Amino acid sequence: MTASTAAGGGYDRRLVGWLSLAQLITWGSVFYTFALLLEPLERELGMTRAQSALAFSLALFAEGVFAYPVGRWIDRGHERAVMAGGSLLIAAAFAAHTLVSGVAGFYAVWILLGAALSATLYQPVFAVVTRRYPGDFRRAIITITFLGGLASTVFIPLSAWLIAALGWRGALGVHAAIHLLVCVPLHWHWLRNAPARAVVHATEAATGTTPASFLRSPAFLLIGVFAVGMMGLTAALPPHMVSLLREAGLGEAWAIAIPASIGLVQVLGRVLMFFFEHRFDVHLANRVIPVLIPLGLFALLVGASHPAAAIVFVLLYGLGNGMLTIVKGTAIAQYVSREHVASLNGALGLPIAIARGIAPLLLGLLWTRDAGYRWGVAVLFVAGIVATVALWQAQRKALT
Repeated sequence: MTASTAAGGGYDRRLVGWLSLAQLITWGSVFYTFALLLEPLERELGMTRAQSALAFSLALFAEGVFAYPVGRWIDRGHERAVMAGGSLLIAAAFAAHTLVSGVAGFYAVWILLGAALSATLYQPVFAVVTRRYPGDFRRAIITITFLGGLASTVFIPLSAWLIAALGWRGALGVHAAIHLLVCVPLHWHWLRNAPARAVVHATEAATGTTPASFLRSPAFLLIGVFAVGMMGLTAALPPHMVSLLREAGLGEAWAIAIPASIGLVQVLGRVLMFFFEHRFDVHLANRVIPVLIPLGLFALLVGASHPAAAIVFVLLYGLGNGMLTIVKGTAIAQYVSREHVASLNGALGLPIAIARGIAPLLLGLLWTRDAGYRWGVAVLFVAGIVATVALWQAQRKALT
């Protein structure tokens, strides 16, 4: 099935399936394996926890810096070179990581990995399927997130076993080989025949439909508020979740079980979205889904010490967070521009990276001995409301 025929009659399930596998490998081997590397690297390189954690912040920052140029290359039809090249860079960075002997080298390889993630994670692959399947891109994106959502389930135990058996250098050597032998050829083979650009530069300039013109549009700016707010919010909670629940008076079993179950509920939300996607108005779904996150935070705010409230939080926040990936990944294409979706999403990369980096720190700074996390959760609740209303307003401006 070609890209053109798929565009008119649904997406190519083989292509989307293989791209999903690459997402599972990339999220799992890079994003989730980092936490397992901290202790052995700290012992060997003599780092503090703050020094080791800085590497991940640098990777997120690099991902944000490179997101816009990567998006521009994809919009110009270079998706094959971008994603295959990104996977090749991950393989090279992991290979270099096996030779690291100092803190500077450790930071350098994670900056490279962050740059590679800008070309290989959800944002570029969502742009690829949006360009190839304009009639069914949302359903293709939902499908891709299924395997991506299982990345931690697969790679945390796999990476832990590899580190125990081969040491951290040997484990990263295996990850380098996986990217070189699986992800690089997969992207190179399946991303052949990228669709040509529908709009040429001269026409863009004449009609004012360049990416720069959309960057100034009210709909894009409002979606930017939505995306930055929600991504900051969802980045703030995970590192503090167990401590927050313990301080609220929940037993140890609840404090561990609640964060662990959120991932499963996220996948459940995506499954429900896949099966009921065509039974509900997509714009109504986009209005309702973000509301689930502040509602979950409200339940946590008013009744965190009660298991029933904690269960409500898990269901609302988990379902909302799982489906929010699809809403965020499709909002630009639905309400601003499909032709420039990769560039416009890339323009949000750096603000989102900054929000993701700062939000956990801010939540920690808002903690007090007397009130615990209560003020911090209240601020996140307000941020969730503001972000949700921003998306509603973007919809209104785009659809009226």
